[in-house]
Amino acid sequence: TRKICAIGVRVSRFVTMHGFALNVNTDLRYFSYINPCGLTFGVTSIRQELGKEIAMDEVKTILKEKFNQIY
Repeated sequence: TRKICAIGVRVSRFVTMHGFALNVNTDLRYFSYINPCGLTFGVTSIRQELGKEIAMDEVKTILKEKFNQIY
């Protein structure tokens, strides 16, 4: 089990904020200094899972298509 993305929501004083973070070609060495979300397992990226770097434009296009299919 490895974490590849995070989704967050914050509500404060009747204002909502949200965020989405996806590790695409992320330098994962920085995660060795923190414990993201209190996880007991590792963090990964698309590059690590595929074994090659992927263009950010390609990821954006795929994400938009999948998001539009679902919503």
